[in-house]
Amino acid sequence: MHMKTIGLIGGMSWESTAEYYRIVNQRVAERLGALHSARCLLYSFDFAEIEALQSAGEWKTATQRMIETAQTLARAGADLLLICTNTMHLMANDVQAAVDVPLLHIADATARYIRAAGISRVGLLGTRLTMERDFYVGRFTRHGLTITLPDDAGRRIVHDVIYNELCRGEINDASRDAYRRIIGQLVAEGCEGITLGCTEIGLLIKQADSPVPIFDTTVIHAEAAVEAACDEHAYANLRARQEH
Repeated sequence: MHMKTIGLIGGMSWESTAEYYRIVNQRVAERLGALHSARCLLYSFDFAEIEALQSAGEWKTATQRMIETAQTLARAGADLLLICTNTMHLMANDVQAAVDVPLLHIADATARYIRAAGISRVGLLGTRLTMERDFYVGRFTRHGLTITLPDDAGRRIVHDVIYNELCRGEINDASRDAYRRIIGQLVAEGCEGITLGCTEIGLLIKQADSPVPIFDTTVIHAEAAVEAACDEHAYANLRARQEH
């Protein structure tokens, strides 16, 4: 088949967007061999502008910026779109409604992957918005998953490390230890797996840091995009889900 073009809405932060770019190209090369790489378009935001809108609660403006970017990528030839961050899926439904090409939702891709692994109860680490608002947890629940969150102190640590360290490319052993403790608490509460529900957390936490399976949303999302771009049946399924 003709490889589809992946539209990446990135820069939130660029640290994790670089991972998306690396993964989609590696996976295409693994699938197709030789010198193949992904057909992709990348729009990268200035994250300071987006973070300021988040902090001020200016979600209407942030949504409009995301919609305009999605439309720009669609006009430029993207066949499917990825928002390269969990938190900004807050406006995923509005973005999808504004474009004709399918948006591959990170929570849907991750939830399907977790269910396929035979797991139903997972801990969720992410920004405070991702952990506490229904736009994300609700999608997991609709896939039949039970979500457990860290306690309030744990959520504060997870959130602060993302914005103050990981988005700046800082990797600290003390923060990794704090995350390990939080993961341990979630496992003690019965979680069979841990979802890294922020695209930066995979820079800090690896499988060796958890006694149960780790589900890195960045990797899962990027791999699902390659599947849709390289497999006609997968792309048709993505379009069918878009239309419901």
